[in-house]
Amino acid sequence: MIDDSTFASRKALFHTFGCKLNFAETSTVAKLLADRGIMRVQRGDTPDLIVINTCSVTELADKKCRQTIRSFARRYPDAAIVVTGCYAQLKPEEVSGLPGVAIVAGTDRKLRLAEYIDAWMASHEPQTLVTPTKDIREFSPSCSRGDRTRYFLKVQDGCDYFCSYCTIPFARGRSRSGSIDDIVAQAADAASQGAKEIVLTGVNIGDFGKGRSDTFLDLIRELDAVDGIERYRISSIEPNLLSDEIIDFVASSRRFMPHFHVPLQCGDDEVLRLMRRHYDTALFRSRMEHIHNAMPDAFIGVDLIVGARGETDEHFRRSHEFVESIGVSRLHVFPYSERPGTRALDIDYIVSQEEKHRRARIMIDSSEQMLAGFTSRFVGQTRPVLVEHTARGGVMHGFTDNYIKVEIPADAALANRVVPVRLLESTGEEMKGEVVL
Repeated sequence: MIDDSTFASRKALFHTFGCKLNFAETSTVAKLLADRGIMRVQRGDTPDLIVINTCSVTELADKKCRQTIRSFARRYPDAAIVVTGCYAQLKPEEVSGLPGVAIVAGTDRKLRLAEYIDAWMASHEPQTLVTPTKDIREFSPSCSRGDRTRYFLKVQDGCDYFCSYCTIPFARGRSRSGSIDDIVAQAADAASQGAKEIVLTGVNIGDFGKGRSDTFLDLIRELDAVDGIERYRISSIEPNLLSDEIIDFVASSRRFMPHFHVPLQCGDDEVLRLMRRHYDTALFRSRMEHIHNAMPDAFIGVDLIVGARGETDEHFRRSHEFVESIGVSRLHVFPYSERPGTRALDIDYIVSQEEKHRRARIMIDSSEQMLAGFTSRFVGQTRPVLVEHTARGGVMHGFTDNYIKVEIPADAALANRVVPVRLLESTGEEMKGEVVL
């Protein structure tokens, strides 16, 4: 039995790396600790606890996690540092040896952090609590607003794909998901708290329901009927799992926004085979064409890795031509990073760091042109914008239904409301607008 008095007057600092899923889970952890009396630090406070939710998608991510842990240990030498997430799961011994670390908890242990913190407070004995990845089976739910207007609803975790460059299946475990009834109940609860927009998150959300008879399409149909939620967005979904039926449903939906984030990783079929991806460029192009036909104004973000092992100059040239031909709105570009234990290390052809960065710059330049071209299409239009809470420098921001960031004059009465905004000017990254009421 945990003695809640142990937590009295404690303050915690939370720091999150990586994906939307991590941010959702951190918010849930913060709420669980707040329920026990451990509150978030405010400006000027000194934390008793520092909870760091880590990422390990690249070697750079690992490095940033290590640097941050060391920095916090120097700044707050009396605080206990709690490290969880993918870096903690994959390299627990390395993490436990860093200064100030009191608790290391694997990816499936996040919702038990209050229990582990209580034990540490009683004994001050360091703890390393990591389930072997092959034994991770439990789905831990999460639905949290965090520091934004949007809520993040976790619907799925883990991945069974084992792409040759990726460590996520080793960090998150096998694919698993919550029940439709439970997820719909969480969405309804978020609506009762004033939520207007929910982002569906997971590691491979299109794999929702694997091992059961229900599917991701079944889930979004049920969520669409939840009263009070005005908007849903689907976070990253694999192209082979983004079926025409899902695209058509979003196009006809009352609440799902015309916004997709689809990982491509490379626009060359030979490299896709080396990556052990589950589609080819023909399938990817067909998905993009279906979106354009069903929702001409849809925003499409695409993940892209450059400089992967095996990607020759000719492969890159074809990849660049492909991404410029499919009409997407923005590229999220990542130079390839070597990850220990992955099958990509068996591929002989290695791209130099200098060449990776050159290719990344080419793709980023293309992305900037794509985004500027996309936003400029809507100058003069009036579109619905969900206005965020934060106001700085006399302006507020929000996003249109099709995910264009918009700046408007500050008006606190507009926070967390969907209002019509006339789009006046494109600045490339965002647009300026005026509210039309």
